[in-house]
Amino acid sequence: MREALVERSTAETWVRLRLGLDGPVGGKVATGLPFLDHMLLQLQRHGRFLLEVEAKGDLEVDVHHLVEDVGITLGMALKEALGEGRGIERYGEAFAPMDETLVLCVVDLSGRPHLAYHPEAWPVVGEAGGVNPYHLREFLRGLVNHGRLTLHLRRLAGREAHHVLEASFKALARALHKATRLTGEGLPSTKGVL
Repeated sequence: MREALVERSTAETWVRLRLGLDGPVGGKVATGLPFLDHMLLQLQRHGRFLLEVEAKGDLEVDVHHLVEDVGITLGMALKEALGEGRGIERYGEAFAPMDETLVLCVVDLSGRPHLAYHPEAWPVVGEAGGVNPYHLREFLRGLVNHGRLTLHLRRLAGREAHHVLEASFKALARALHKATRLTGEGLPSTKGVL
């Protein structure tokens, strides 16, 4: 089973996350931040993953620490569930439209962390449930650095925060689903290692 259970505890947050790359789809999500829960359910549904998340954070300070640490914990679980990456597709891409919004996400499970996402270039209006495109950047940084993947995220259309953030999570979920599929037997790299 390509599955991992990770617990992370800091002075600011506590996160317990279970990820199953091959399902079954579902799992309880409760972070104390309703919009983050809504986004994690998008990852669960559109990634077709088993994803259970229980988390607590210093929301009285800001949503930043909780959003970032859930991303870190997801990255740790993804890396553990993939193991050495034998047989995976490795690359995945997805467009996600949501009304006026269109987002593209491309991932490479390369073992090399790199995030190409620039929220300052996204003319997004407002926030959604206390979450904005800069919080998304912290979530993605945690995922990329601890999951050791390359991720490119582009907003092609849309300005309304809820739609842009939700389309981003849906595109990420679908790209990760493609990249984590087992389509071969060896390591998908001429180097012989990811």
